[in-house]
Amino acid sequence: MVIDSATDGRVQRGNETRRAVLGRAVQIASVEGLGALSIGRLATDLGLSKSGVFAGFGSKEELQLATVRAARRIFYDRVVTPALERPEGVDRLLALCESWLDYSRGRVFDGGCFFYSVTAEFDAQPGPVRDALAQSALEWEALVVDLARAAEAAGELPAGTDPEELAMLLTGLMDSANSLAVLHDDPSRYDRTMRAARRLLGLPPAA
Repeated sequence: MVIDSATDGRVQRGNETRRAVLGRAVQIASVEGLGALSIGRLATDLGLSKSGVFAGFGSKEELQLATVRAARRIFYDRVVTPALERPEGVDRLLALCESWLDYSRGRVFDGGCFFYSVTAEFDAQPGPVRDALAQSALEWEALVVDLARAAEAAGELPAGTDPEELAMLLTGLMDSANSLAVLHDDPSRYDRTMRAARRLLGLPPAA
């Protein structure tokens, strides 16, 4: 099939518009929630036509779902990928905690952790958006548990450590650090959380 240059240009412009819209949408949602997203607001913020933005999504729900997917990709690139480059075991698990705290501290999303910000908004509202958020949460939990199990299998965790409980404690600490650091504008919460995570992993304080 031959695609003429005009068609190719329209596709490229459409993709660029979609990336710009989602880039703005994830930031708005991290501060104000997914409910704050609208075709009109995004068009105004970005200087685009409403019809152009609507053509890329079609409905508010699809815009919300696309925003969740975009946030997942950003999260994976900034948090998961760097950790998976480290050796398997406690080093990889520690790296995951470090990259998560850096992600929140560095305000990759303006409101801190995107998923912490929007999950409470939809956790009691059945529907596709809630399902997408629940799936993201399950995948994150499973990843932390898998890394904890690998560290246990390598004999690198304190004796008697339960990987599932360790994963729950680590993710709870990180969520708390994010929430309190954002609420109080207090970055020291991240440092204290990292010290606590190292103790849970049986590691000495950082030099």
